[in-house]
Amino acid sequence: MVRGSITRLVSAAGTLAIAAALAVGLAPGTAQAAPKPVAKPTAIYITGNDLPDKIVIQQQSQSRLFDSMLSEVSWMATPPKGQTTKPKPDKLGPKYVLTVLNKTAPLQVYELYPLAAGGPRAHRPAAQPSGKKADAWFYGRLTMPGALRVSGAPLQTKPDVVAGGIGGGGLGQNVDSDELDPVAGMNTFLDQMRRLLLLNGAVLVAILTGLAGIAFLIRRKI
Repeated sequence: MVRGSITRLVSAAGTLAIAAALAVGLAPGTAQAAPKPVAKPTAIYITGNDLPDKIVIQQQSQSRLFDSMLSEVSWMATPPKGQTTKPKPDKLGPKYVLTVLNKTAPLQVYELYPLAAGGPRAHRPAAQPSGKKADAWFYGRLTMPGALRVSGAPLQTKPDVVAGGIGGGGLGQNVDSDELDPVAGMNTFLDQMRRLLLLNGAVLVAILTGLAGIAFLIRRKI
């Protein structure tokens, strides 16, 4: 009986030892599988050939400007490939390099071309601070020139363009001042209507004259 009790104790101790070993062995793997916290952007740096100094936008002190500028590039971080091919260099215009940071650690880097032919363009270089990605070109938002201008980039406004323009980005078609004057537009419309009525009246008189002539010839023959 004593021997049986000893055997059962040894067996139970062995089972506990195996369970403890498995728990210790699995613990490191579980810790490694835990995802790392994602660093949140807190600052934006903008550099360019026509900028004497680097533009610094802090999320804490310039939240609205920071959010506006971040929205111009944050959506380009995840796509596996771009939307378009690289335009010709002479069609790109001035370049601005925008870096998104967490405190002083860079997270993303983009090259912005607000005045590119055919609309703004953006380039995501393959070498990124968070790891290598596919080299990709994107169609930039139409609000890009305005956002950069508000941030401090020396981009000229277009006074001959209707405010808002296409997509609210300050881009649009040139509009003659007469087209925006309702009085001038109404006068033009009335003048065109008068011309149309005069033309229709002349045609109607010609038709009636022809019919009268035909009727006169028919009566003479009868």
